Amino acid sequence: MTVQDVREILQAEVLYGEDMLDKPVESGCGADLMSDVLAFVKARTVLITGLINLHVVRTSEMVDISCIVFSRGKMPSEEILEEAAEAGIAVLATQMTTYQCCGELYKRGLPGTRRR
Repeated sequence: MTVQDVREILQAEVLYGEDMLDKPVESGCGADLMSDVLAFVKARTVLITGLINLHVVRTSEMVDISCIVFSRGKMPSEEILEEAAEAGIAVLATQMTTYQCCGELYKRGLPGTRRR
């Protein structure tokens, strides 16, 4: 799967990273606790979250996330988008809930992450 596939499945808007839509995505994670992301996520994962703060981008950068999807219609600030640009992480936004996003991606074959 690619970031473009995630965008289409989740009917998401690309907020940053139009040039990153071909990046591979090998697993998915829905979380609002960044400590869970650090514990469970591996590289080339899509992170789906309703948490809107800089820690999301900083944590994503640490574990080489392919894409961050902000759920429930939440929109990140320009500061968050600038941080994502510096980190080279695509950012999407969808009206779907985190639960719906995870279900749609899983239904289409994207596995979840496992404890390292």
